[in-house]
Amino acid sequence: MEKNNIGQLFDRIAGTYDRFNHLLSLNIDKSWRRRTVKALEPAGRLLDVAIGTADLSLEILKRGKADSITGLDLSTKMMEIGKAKAEAAGFGGRIDFQEGSALEMPYVDGSFDAVTCAFGVRNFSDLDKGLSEMQRVLCDGGQLAILEFSYPGNPLVRWAYDIFFSRLMPVVGKAVSNDPTAYIYFRESVKNFIWGEEMAARIKEAGFREVTFKTMTCGICTLYLARK
Repeated sequence: MEKNNIGQLFDRIAGTYDRFNHLLSLNIDKSWRRRTVKALEPAGRLLDVAIGTADLSLEILKRGKADSITGLDLSTKMMEIGKAKAEAAGFGGRIDFQEGSALEMPYVDGSFDAVTCAFGVRNFSDLDKGLSEMQRVLCDGGQLAILEFSYPGNPLVRWAYDIFFSRLMPVVGKAVSNDPTAYIYFRESVKNFIWGEEMAARIKEAGFREVTFKTMTCGICTLYLARK
């Protein structure tokens, strides 16, 4: 699966994405989002890149960490589900869903006080360009928060992780998403993506400062924080 077709992939699996994601993470992904939001400073205007079905945005609004949110994504069908969830939660008027690419954001420089991205940067066809765009649309002093899967460093955890991805994930993914290309792509995108110090260095190269990162759940997920 080429990354420039990622919007089409997510359109195909939009209806089962939330269930697929929660099952694969054993619902731990919810705690990862809560920890991400806890680390955020209150912001007036927040951009949620690769907003998808809006789980992170809804958590941000529930915790009072943003006045309004602009959500950007390539998948219209994922955002349709996100819109329905926002309406049901009473936040329909506070999230503006917009179709567009993270590599060419339709916003002027310094438009937002904070930028977030949960499980989206590994799907960028050009990581450096995406990070550069995030830096561009942030105001001076604005906060960046990126939540992404990573590869555990502990040998025992890594062994269990590899077993899960090679044997269990295809079974669960095929049963839930009914799209073989989806679980193959997810597995490969996680295993082949950078993490930790290497990812932090790329964030610094994009012009960010105060770059820190913290691993979660034995290193299978990492939260990166930075400031413009």
